[in-house]
Amino acid sequence: MTLEKNEAEQNASENPAVQWMRLALDAARRAYALGEVPVGAVLVKDGQVVATGYNRPISTHDPSAHAEMAALREGARLLGNYRLPDCELYVTLEPCAMCAGAMLHARLKKVIFGAHDPKTGACGGVVNLFAEPRLNHQTQVEGGVLERECGDLLREFFAERRAANKNAAKNPPDPT
Repeated sequence: MTLEKNEAEQNASENPAVQWMRLALDAARRAYALGEVPVGAVLVKDGQVVATGYNRPISTHDPSAHAEMAALREGARLLGNYRLPDCELYVTLEPCAMCAGAMLHARLKKVIFGAHDPKTGACGGVVNLFAEPRLNHQTQVEGGVLERECGDLLREFFAERRAANKNAAKNPPDPT
């Protein structure tokens, strides 16, 4: 076992947020394998995983099939309640406005995300729905947990897609 791996395992045992985010990264890799934007989410209650989810809007033709929505839906079903006040959601990318709204409606205790999203993030990237004092529920938010790893996975995915698109443009299919 390398020193680096040993340190990572030690950090995971010391910081539960790192442990849960690693599980969210595993879910994100499942999305990647399907050709979906690699975002994963893990719903946790009392130190136990309740549900996981990963992006599937392309394969399901459903614009709401984000990782967070999948984890919230499954968690609500398993717990028998659409309110999840004792739960925390770990997600590899800063949630969008749709997902943030669902999290607020679910009354989550806390949302922890990995990479910041300056294009669609609703935890401060573009807007911060969680900081709106007029809303009837306040959810704690923490960002940047395993930010580099979460961001690297997204960058790798988009670099691969850009290369594939560039290659396809250079080599169009034969019309005959």
